[in-house]
Amino acid sequence: QVQLVESGGGLVQPGGSLRLSCKASGRTFSALAMAWFRQAPGKESEFVAGINWNGGSRYYADSVKGRFTISRENAKNTVFLQMNSLKPEDTAVYICAADPSKYGSKWYMNDYRGQGTQVTVSS
Repeated sequence: QVQLVESGGGLVQPGGSLRLSCKASGRTFSALAMAWFRQAPGKESEFVAGINWNGGSRYYADSVKGRFTISRENAKNTVFLQMNSLKPEDTAVYICAADPSKYGSKWYMNDYRGQGTQVTVSS
């Protein structure tokens, strides 16, 4: 079992920044790939960013590439998502997921996911 708790969401103006955190407990965090997904109202969840167990490989959706950065601190059982140059279309609930599945270029959440944190980008 892995328990995940996200924090750091909020209301920010277009062009602003936020840093999301996801604290994990339970299974050995350092052995797991981690990812961030997001779900906007009325839409399906979509992959945002992923990172392998040691941070050596990182993956991004085209829509956030160059603006968002995923990182992790295994000693603190925490994964981060630094979001810069935020746009209104980034508004969504951001969900942290452990041990996601990847088939080709598609990423999927499995059973281990947090409750999400709301990010709203609006003036």
